[in-house]
Amino acid sequence: MNQDVLDLARLQFALTAGGHFLFVALTLGLATVVAVLQTWATLGRNPLHARMVRFWGQLYVINYAVGIVTGLVMEFQFGMAWSGLTHEAGNVLGASLAVETVVAFFVESTFLGLWIFGWHRLNRWAHLAAIWIVVLTAYLSAYWILVSNGFLNRPVGYRSEDGGLVLDDPVAVLTNPSALLAFGHVLAGALLTAGFFMAGVSAYHLFRRSPEWEFFGRSLRIGVFLSAPALMAAAVFGGLQLGSLTTFQPMKSAVFSGKAAEVARLQAEMTERFGPGDYVPSEAWTRGGGLVMLLCFALMMYLCFAGVILACFKKAVFRFRLWHVVLMAAVPLPYLAMISGWVFREAGRQPWVVYGLLKTEDAVSDLSPGAMRLSLTVFTTLFVLLAVLDARLLVRHARRGPVDSGLGHDERPAPGDGPDGTPDPADALPAPRY
Repeated sequence: MNQDVLDLARLQFALTAGGHFLFVALTLGLATVVAVLQTWATLGRNPLHARMVRFWGQLYVINYAVGIVTGLVMEFQFGMAWSGLTHEAGNVLGASLAVETVVAFFVESTFLGLWIFGWHRLNRWAHLAAIWIVVLTAYLSAYWILVSNGFLNRPVGYRSEDGGLVLDDPVAVLTNPSALLAFGHVLAGALLTAGFFMAGVSAYHLFRRSPEWEFFGRSLRIGVFLSAPALMAAAVFGGLQLGSLTTFQPMKSAVFSGKAAEVARLQAEMTERFGPGDYVPSEAWTRGGGLVMLLCFALMMYLCFAGVILACFKKAVFRFRLWHVVLMAAVPLPYLAMISGWVFREAGRQPWVVYGLLKTEDAVSDLSPGAMRLSLTVFTTLFVLLAVLDARLLVRHARRGPVDSGLGHDERPAPGDGPDGTPDPADALPAPRY
C-alpha cells in the first residue's frame, strides 16, 4: 500500500467523520430539548413554551438539514476510500449500517417532515408524537452507528470464514460494551452541547438587553440546568470507557498514561503475535486528544457548577453581564471536547481499523495518490462550505430571536381580513394548538 494514499485516506476520513460528528452533537441534544419543551407546551398550554419550541426548533432544523448533507458526503468517501474494510468485515458491519440508513434517512426524516409541516394541521397530540418519534429515531441512528464503531474498537460476535469476518453472534455485537458505553457518552455529550448552546445564545440576548428578557432568561436557566447533569453523565461513561481500555486496548491505555516501559512490553508482545510492525499509536494524537478532552471537561465542570448557583438568582440571570460574556465564549467547549475525544478514540487504535484483526493499511482502496488528493480536496472543500453555511444560518436566526415568522408560524389571515371587510372564512378553522 502506498503510504501517501494511506495518509491521505486517513486524513480525509478524520475530516469528514469529525465534521459530521459536530453536526450530530447539536442535533441530538437540541432535538431532545425541543421535544421536552413541546411536551410542556402541550400539557400546560403556556404560550411562552410554545414560542420556545418554535425558536429552538428552528435552529435544530437548520443544523439537522445541513448535517444530513455532510452525512451523505461522508458515506461517499467511506465507500470510495475503504473498500478493504467492506470486503473483510462487510458481513458484520453491513446490517447495522443499513438499519442506520433506514432509520435516519427514512423514518426520522419522514416524521421530521410531519413535524415541520404539521403545525396547525395535526392535532396537538399527533404533533407532539411526531417530534418524540424524531428524537427516538435519532437515538437509534446514533446507536447503530456506534454498534459498527464498537465492533471496530472491540470485535465480538464474529467468526473467520473464507478469509473474511462473518457475523456469528448478533446479541454480542448489539450489546458490545464498547458500543454501549460510547452510546451513553455521546448522548450525554450531545445534551451538554445543547445546554451550552442554549445558554450562550440566551446570554447574547440578555447581554444586549433584549425585550424578550423572560424568554431568554428561562432559556438560559434551562441550558445551565441541563448542562450540569449532562456533564456528570458524560464523565461517568467516559470514566468507564477509560477503565475498560486496559482490558481490550492496553496499548492505547499505556500511551495515554505515558508508561514507556508498558508500551515497549506491549510492542514486543504484539510483534511476536502479529509479526513485525509498529503497533504504537501516535502519542501526539492519542495522548493529546485525551488531555484536551479532560481539560475541556475541567473548564466545563467549573462553569456548570458556578452556573447552577448563579442561575438561582434573578439578578445574576438578567444583569450579570460578565457571566453572559463567559457563557457566549464557552459555546465551543463541548464541541472541542467531543472532537478531541473522538480523536483519542480513533487514533488510539492505530494501526488497526478492526482492532487485532485488520490493519488500516489493508483496508484502504487501491487508488492512486492523485485520485486520493483530488478526493480529499473536493470533500474537504465541500465540508468547509457546509460548515460555514451552517454557522451563518445558526448565527443569523439566533440573533433574530423569537420572531413571529418561520417555523410553526400560522399564516392564516387575522379576523376581518376578508375581501369585503367581513371576517374571513379561514377564521372558522381551529385555533393554533399551543
